[in-house]
Amino acid sequence: MASVKIKFRTSTVEGGQGTIFYQVIHNRVARQVKTGYRIYESEWNGSLSEIVMPRFDETRKTCLSEIRDKVASDIRKFQRIIASLERNGTPYTSDDVVSAFVSLNPQNSFFSFMEEVIVNLKKLGKVRTAEAYTTTLNSFRRFREDRDMPLDMVDSDMVLAYEAYLKANGVSPNSSSFYMRNLRAVYNRAVEKELSSQRFPFKHVYTGVDKTVKRAVPLKVIRKIKDIDLSLNQSADFARDMFLFSFYTRGMSLVDMAYLRKQDLANGILSYRRRKTGQQLFIKWEKCMQEIVDKYDTENSVYLLPIIKPYSKTDERTQYIYAGHNINRSLKAIGRELRLTLPLTMYTSRHSWASIAKSKNVPLSVISEGMGHDSESTTRIYLASLDNIKIDKANSLILKSL
Repeated sequence: MASVKIKFRTSTVEGGQGTIFYQVIHNRVARQVKTGYRIYESEWNGSLSEIVMPRFDETRKTCLSEIRDKVASDIRKFQRIIASLERNGTPYTSDDVVSAFVSLNPQNSFFSFMEEVIVNLKKLGKVRTAEAYTTTLNSFRRFREDRDMPLDMVDSDMVLAYEAYLKANGVSPNSSSFYMRNLRAVYNRAVEKELSSQRFPFKHVYTGVDKTVKRAVPLKVIRKIKDIDLSLNQSADFARDMFLFSFYTRGMSLVDMAYLRKQDLANGILSYRRRKTGQQLFIKWEKCMQEIVDKYDTENSVYLLPIIKPYSKTDERTQYIYAGHNINRSLKAIGRELRLTLPLTMYTSRHSWASIAKSKNVPLSVISEGMGHDSESTTRIYLASLDNIKIDKANSLILKSL
C-alpha cells in the first residue's frame, strides 16, 4: 500500500520561509507533491513532521492553524485516493496517486497552470503565442495520456521521455524543439511565481533549430505556376494568385496579406507592419500586384485581398487560419500536377524570393531588409536601415524576369 509523508524544505535564503511538500511512496518509488504552504524553519518539528504553534503571536498562530488544517485535509484526500486504488484491485503506481490528488487540487498542476497562461496570453492579444502553447499542451497531454501532474514533477527524466515519445511518433527535430521551447517557457513562468523550484529539466533535450528541408523553387518553376491553366478550378486559381502575390511582394506572409487594408496602398506604395516582428515595410506597387487585386470583388471590404470577409459570421482570425489551410492544400495539389519534388506552400514563395534574389546577386543585406528580418539576421547587426529604392529595384529585377 502507498504511504504519504509530510516533509519540509528549508528556504535557500537565510531566514526565509520554506515549503511544505508531500512524499508519496509506493513499491519503493517516491514522488513529491509541492504545496503553496510556506512556514519558517522554527515553525516545523522534523521528528514529528508537524507544524509548531507559536505561544504569543496570535496573528501567526491563526495563519499556521489554517495551514495545519489544509495539510490535514490533503492527507485525508490522499488516504481516500489510496484506499480507492486498493479496493479496485488493479496495480497502480505512485504517479497514479499523485495524478488523482492533483485532479482534486488543480492550483499547482502543470496542465491547469499552462491553461491559465494561455488564457492570459489571449487577454493580452498574443493570439499566435497562445495558439502555439495550445498545440504544445495538446501534444503533451497525449504523451501523459491526459493525466495531469504537479509542477514539481516536470523533471529531466520526464522531458527526455517526452522527447523520445515525439521521435517515436515521427515528429521532426524542429517540431520537437518547438514543443520543448514552449514547455520550457511555461515552466520558467511557474518558477518565477515560486510554484516550482528551478531544476533545469530541459537541459538534456534538443531546443535548437535544424536547417529545414529546402523549400525554395527556381524562377522557371515560378513561371510554370504563373502560366498553368486553372480556369476550371476556382480554389486552385485563388491559391495560385495568393502565392504569386506573396512572391511579388518579396515573400509577404499570408497573415500580413490577410490584414492588408486598402488604405495601406497610397501613391504607388504599399506599406504594412509585419505582425511577427512589428517592423514596417514599404513596397513599390507593381502592375502584376494590381492585376491580382482587380480579379476579386472587395468593394464592401476594408481589406485589399478577399482572404478575410468582414460580413462573415466567423471571426477574422479563424477566417485567416481556415483560408491558409485551404490555400496550402490547393498549392500542394498544384505542386503535384507540376511534379515538384517538394510540397508547394505559401512559405515556398518567401523562400523562393530570397533564393532567386540571391541568384541575381542582390546583396544579402538588401534581401534581409526586403523580407523584414528585423533582429535575427546577421546583417541587422551592422545595418540600421536601407534605402527602400534599392529594395524596390531588387523586386522589380525579379518580377521582370517572369
